[in-house]
Amino acid sequence: MSTIFSKIVKGEIPCYKIAEDDHYFAFLDINPLQEGHTLVIPKQEVDYIFDLDNEILAGLSVFAKKIAKALDKAIPSQRVGVAVLGLEVPHAHIHLIPLQSEGDINFSNPKLKFTPEEFTAIADKIKSYL
Repeated sequence: MSTIFSKIVKGEIPCYKIAEDDHYFAFLDINPLQEGHTLVIPKQEVDYIFDLDNEILAGLSVFAKKIAKALDKAIPSQRVGVAVLGLEVPHAHIHLIPLQSEGDINFSNPKLKFTPEEFTAIADKIKSYL
């Protein structure tokens, strides 16, 4: 069964895409903890990140680094935090979250709301640094 992330990659569900290549895809989280909260996924549908083969896992990290560098330039923060939870969607993914403090990466925090125009502007700003 196709996950919501696989449907996003196939274009069956819209998203605010940041970047993609042959193996990886990055897009804004629609329930963000912080402005610029981005998800980075392998296009290969694997539930648990540590079940990815070594080459895909390493490539995912390198792809995420590229996105994090752009995110760091686009959204003022102390650091871009990285989280791998993987419980809410059965498709391996990395959260990249701009942080001012450690509390900013607490997934129990209320999620931010943005209009479609705001999401588009955030995505465009991040993409401008790639």
